[in-house]
Amino acid sequence: MRILAIGAAALTISACGEQSQSPAQSDADDSFQEALMVKLLDAAPGDVIDIPEGLYSFDRSLSLTVDGVTIRGAGMDKTVLSFRNQVAGAEGLLVTASDFTIEDLAIEDAKGDALKITEGENIIVRRIRTEWTGGPKTSNGAYGIYPVQTKNVLMEENVAIAAADAGIYVGQSQNVIVRNNRAEYNVAGIEIENTFDADVYNNVAVNNTGGILVFNMPNLKQPGARTRVFNNEVFENNTRNFGHPGTPVATIPAGSGIVVNSNDQVEIFDNDIRDNKTANVIIASVFSAGLAEDGMEDDFDPYPEGVFIYGNRFEGGGNNPDGLDLQALKLAVAGPMGRIPDILWDGYVNVDKLIDGVLPQTLRLCVQNDGAQVLNVDGPNGNKNPGIIDGAHDCSLEKLPAIQLTGKLAE
Repeated sequence: MRILAIGAAALTISACGEQSQSPAQSDADDSFQEALMVKLLDAAPGDVIDIPEGLYSFDRSLSLTVDGVTIRGAGMDKTVLSFRNQVAGAEGLLVTASDFTIEDLAIEDAKGDALKITEGENIIVRRIRTEWTGGPKTSNGAYGIYPVQTKNVLMEENVAIAAADAGIYVGQSQNVIVRNNRAEYNVAGIEIENTFDADVYNNVAVNNTGGILVFNMPNLKQPGARTRVFNNEVFENNTRNFGHPGTPVATIPAGSGIVVNSNDQVEIFDNDIRDNKTANVIIASVFSAGLAEDGMEDDFDPYPEGVFIYGNRFEGGGNNPDGLDLQALKLAVAGPMGRIPDILWDGYVNVDKLIDGVLPQTLRLCVQNDGAQVLNVDGPNGNKNPGIIDGAHDCSLEKLPAIQLTGKLAE
């Protein structure tokens, strides 16, 4: 194993705490950028690339294609890779490799995605901060931490701030744990999309548009199912939606706590969910999101099925939903001083699977949550008759097993 340490560039901090650049800073940053790019290009399996404390400026993307490499900083608030002046490349750091670990550094103000990892196995992302330092803006990059088409993934103790799509995102992947992270001021705080077998727990999602999302989208390489969302804090996710128009997350109403869209076998339990102004939990199909396409059901299941909600602690929320349609819904079902119930369901089911007018229990939305009510908005009938039907969701489902990571990730 080689440990490759890269010398620190000069950095001057002004008295007010803002970063300033001495006349020699540009040359120093150019030298550091070139040195790190060479280390990534020449890396061999087993190498550890250590980046010391400091702020380093880059004007183009970094990339790694070698398996078995670790990139390590001195801490997410000590080693900062800034892409504020980026002029080339679609990401801050793009990794196309397996057996990859990255830890203890920050990636700021990337032109596109901050950290993208694709087509790899055995991935660890630990104590990484991704942030767009100007706050929530549509011009920010889409994703903070973005593993896609990966297997056996651990994401822990990370912080993601102000992504214009999702702060912490896992897409088209398998066997994933997302734990002990914090996501704030993103459109989607944490998103699991078209992924099989994920555990999302001990996270904090606050001040996003939507706190935690579990989605299935059409026209991707794989669907997804079997996600557990538990022991998270999901509160005050009321930031206006600043997503790029036409993207799926641009349809998420501000004030959404946990959202399940067209995904199956999802468990939501033992979470603290509060003060999300549209609804604390939303269960929906792509029909409600306006993402349905002609012929879509030939190879895509748009209905959320086998969703089990139990043992959560709900408080507040539903008092000021986003948009005129949802405001009208609240007024119709709860009056001007009331609130939308904790669980909002669009009411879409696959009528071809009904038996005597009822879904088999394994496909139903089941709720065992200390009197939490479900509001069926009657989406299939144009929201004409929304209402709460007591007892309609009083059922339980077989619980999913815990995710077991393999190899060194299991240590």
